[in-house]
Amino acid sequence: MHLTFEALSFLIAVAFMAGTIDALAGGGGLLTIPALLTAGVPPIAALATNKLQSMIGTASAVAAFMRSGRIDLRAFALPALGAFAGSLAGATAVQHVDPSFLSALVPLLLIAMALYFLLAPAMSEEDRHARLGRWGLTAVCSGIGFYDGFFGPGTGSFLTTALVALGGLGLVRAIANTKLINLATNVAALAAMITGGKVLWVLGLSMAVANVAGNQVGAWLAIRFGGRGVRPLLVVMSVVLTVKLLADPKNPLWSVL
Repeated sequence: MHLTFEALSFLIAVAFMAGTIDALAGGGGLLTIPALLTAGVPPIAALATNKLQSMIGTASAVAAFMRSGRIDLRAFALPALGAFAGSLAGATAVQHVDPSFLSALVPLLLIAMALYFLLAPAMSEEDRHARLGRWGLTAVCSGIGFYDGFFGPGTGSFLTTALVALGGLGLVRAIANTKLINLATNVAALAAMITGGKVLWVLGLSMAVANVAGNQVGAWLAIRFGGRGVRPLLVVMSVVLTVKLLADPKNPLWSVL
């Protein structure tokens, strides 16, 4: 599809912002997917293209966190594998959903996630006793992985919350290991989308360059300052973007309501 220079510049700028937020606390898809939809990209192609740019950006964040020694490959290899399988299933399922249904679903999910970010309890910086063992955490990550493959925005924040609340990790360690698990879900979902021929390669790679830069900035900020202060921004942005999507009278949600 053809995009104007202004639209492409807008999407690249959004990808940089999303990468920064993703590395801090997850949720960059709350910016990129609505932005892609607003630019006129069809829903399935928007999800697929977002996976391409997000996967490359997330890989760069994983590298940054590994250099700092924050990622525990031995402890989180199994949850990452479960998340990979869940994401592959979700990305396969979403390609059989009517795009008009998906267009109507996006604003509802954004509203739900805004409420989640607003109401979720504060996260500690210190490690605590884990409430779930490795297999229990793997099951949770598999479910979140399915969600990531099917839709995606907010996955990083959901994973971070799970690692803090259920895995007992401090916030920065949770953010770092979330990137490893999120990379697995992105690779799986992208593979399924490539097989389905849904990826807009030029657009996705253009956004990926900006997303990598944003992820490097966000990873540095997370290591230096922690992930505090990001959730209020995610609440505001998700509400603003939801209002923007619902302002379109052609959104299929209005026919349902």
